Amino acid sequence: MNQPRHCPAVLIAAPASGQGKTTVTAALTRLHRNLGRKVRVFKCGPDFLDPMIHERASGAPVYQLDMWMVGEQESRRLLWEAAGEADLILIEGVMGLFDGTPSSADLARHFGVPVLAVIDGTAMAQTFGALALGLARYQADLPFAGVLANRVGTVRHAQLLEGSLTEGLRWYGALSRETGIELPSRHLGLVQASELNDLDLRLDAAAAALASSCEVALPPPVEFAAPEVIEAQPLLAGVRIAVARDEAFAFTYGASLDLLRAMGAQLHFFSPIHDRVLPDADSLYLPGGYPELHHQALSQNTAMLQAIRAHHSAGKPLLAECGGMLYLLDSLTDVEGTRAELLGLLQGDAVMQKRLAALALQTVELPEGELRGHTYHHSLTSTPWQPIARGLSPNGGRGAEAVYRQGRMTASYVHFYFPSNPVAVAALFAPDRDAANAGDCIATVGAGLPAIGS
Repeated sequence: MNQPRHCPAVLIAAPASGQGKTTVTAALTRLHRNLGRKVRVFKCGPDFLDPMIHERASGAPVYQLDMWMVGEQESRRLLWEAAGEADLILIEGVMGLFDGTPSSADLARHFGVPVLAVIDGTAMAQTFGALALGLARYQADLPFAGVLANRVGTVRHAQLLEGSLTEGLRWYGALSRETGIELPSRHLGLVQASELNDLDLRLDAAAAALASSCEVALPPPVEFAAPEVIEAQPLLAGVRIAVARDEAFAFTYGASLDLLRAMGAQLHFFSPIHDRVLPDADSLYLPGGYPELHHQALSQNTAMLQAIRAHHSAGKPLLAECGGMLYLLDSLTDVEGTRAELLGLLQGDAVMQKRLAALALQTVELPEGELRGHTYHHSLTSTPWQPIARGLSPNGGRGAEAVYRQGRMTASYVHFYFPSNPVAVAALFAPDRDAANAGDCIATVGAGLPAIGS
């Protein structure tokens, strides 16, 4: 029987989004890595962009932790495995510490990981201490490590913030607001790590800034109980899956790709922007990303458009999520009004919005089984196709995303977390229709639907 493992760990949270959790997490990661320590980083909840930064900072894969989408047992397994190899585990929270159900605080409390609160100290002095105290005491059973100030102006400013702490709250240091440290962002969040040519310089600068003001000693170890390990079945043995990966399509969960491999699939990555031919593959996976930033280049690569159309015409499986679904449409129009014609495999058009159109966790009951995931997009899509299913939000919020199907092609705004149902995922990608047990779910053209995205 597997034994519990012990490893120093903290969960980095904040009063709200936009406080700089990702910058601080990445800075702490690089700081300890530069000291020769092996750091494993996790991200609470659904997110693709922050993990890209943390993978660069740590030099190790970054996985999601979530009590609903990932599940308690899988989250336990990931933490236990990391504890067996790491000198330090850092978990970046999501939104505000207590926001959402389940929240970052729920995860910290469940696994006994102390919270390190990051508070933006801009234009603030003694009120900093009040916020810190509220975070520490709002839930009596929440393990709390201390507080770190972000975006501090001067040494004197940092001293004021530290002096405002009461009731024995621990000061972990401060990170200045100097340029060259903050990570740039765009409408869906941070800019992708691969697009930042100076990312390592920023990370090293942030690490050096932290080293001059914060403690570099490891926090106390946390005990991580051994999980129940369930071996993946070879449901996709020998199946070749072409996976889109480039500037336009990069939103994939590491755990989802790991699952495909564990079930025996062979993954072949390609670029819909730069490549002229598809890899020799049985199935095709078009994940989300930023097609709206590259829709002209995607439109101009007519050889790839023809190759993907031929893949679908041959009756081969195709799964498209969010940005991947936009690529399937007749056209995509960006926020500047520039329109580009795309694959035309899903009848309809998408238009980018200047504001968020949908953000919600999702559970979807497909013919293959229930899958969990999330939706997060700034586009609205109109199509006359009738959906075969709609998502439900476990929090009761908006975001009942439609899922469309024609033949073996399945498309939706939902980013699916594959480990939530390996059997259903295998059925989506398996070339053998009978083995997939997908049924003959052909999309029907109806009287039309309103723009989806809520």
